[in-house]
Amino acid sequence: MVEMYRGRKVSSYIRMDEGTQEDYDLLHEYAEPFRKGVVDRLLEQMKALHHTFPGNKIDRYEHCLQTAQRAYDAGECEEIVVAGLLHDIGDNLSPDNHATIAAAILRPYVSQNVHWMIEHHPVFQGYYFFAKVGKDRNMRDQYKDHPAFELADRFCGVYDQTAFDPDYPTGTMDFFEPMVRRIFAREPWGAHHESEWPLDSAPAKQQAAAE
Repeated sequence: MVEMYRGRKVSSYIRMDEGTQEDYDLLHEYAEPFRKGVVDRLLEQMKALHHTFPGNKIDRYEHCLQTAQRAYDAGECEEIVVAGLLHDIGDNLSPDNHATIAAAILRPYVSQNVHWMIEHHPVFQGYYFFAKVGKDRNMRDQYKDHPAFELADRFCGVYDQTAFDPDYPTGTMDFFEPMVRRIFAREPWGAHHESEWPLDSAPAKQQAAAE
């Protein structure tokens, strides 16, 4: 049964197998508002990218904005634009595993191949600089038979690796925020997650124009 603890309602159990239906109903009640705050927390976490990996003419935060802008300008769908915006969000927490972090955040809300593209983007991006740091630039070729190879190649070659230009006209986070909210308003682990490719494939520009 539900109890009061330190002035608030809490579940009664101290181990999960002792919880009651009433306990789990209470936790669900608390969880829903927290889940709805995912986008707010993501946008706040993005700000930390201002303080990662100095040395480029623009910082990681601006790089993510520009990656999304380039995908948007090229006519990609919102799913790919938002994935581009968030693709380096893990850099602040675990730089050597940042793509896996970003992909895991997106996974419940995007198609299988967009998830794959983000998870593997460091290898595809390496085509443009690995040879200059003593690595095999063709490491991506191990995935040449994957159905999303061309998607990842386009994402990294046209949007990601080019997005370090301080003069490229780039929108602010306010411009992209409605797109992020639409993607994360999808049913988690629903039809988009089950699909190999984005179900909403119209250019993001069309959706933005309709707002």
